[in-house]
Amino acid sequence: MAISNLSNIESMLAQMREVARTASATQVRTSEPMSSSGGFAAELQRSLERVSSMQHNATQQAKGFMLGDPDISLNNVMIDMQKASIAFQATVQVRNRLVAAYQEIASMPV
Repeated sequence: MAISNLSNIESMLAQMREVARTASATQVRTSEPMSSSGGFAAELQRSLERVSSMQHNATQQAKGFMLGDPDISLNNVMIDMQKASIAFQATVQVRNRLVAAYQEIASMPV
């Protein structure tokens, strides 16, 4: 029984390492476009496109899992759905802060 628990733990550690490797590769890819010029509006547009892409990929992966694709595991679907959800929530918070800053500036006396 202890050996099977050990193999389960080893399997989980391997999955965690793979997720960490994937996340670090994603961070490297997404940081490259930031060095190009374009200003705040361009960076905001790229961020919105990344969030949209994450949501689209998570949805496609969920559809594939529901259709019975053997290459897609429930763990990966759930992780990608949570990543997309967190990215969307962060985007909404940035939007809220931008709107609040605009309203504050707009209400300043000239």
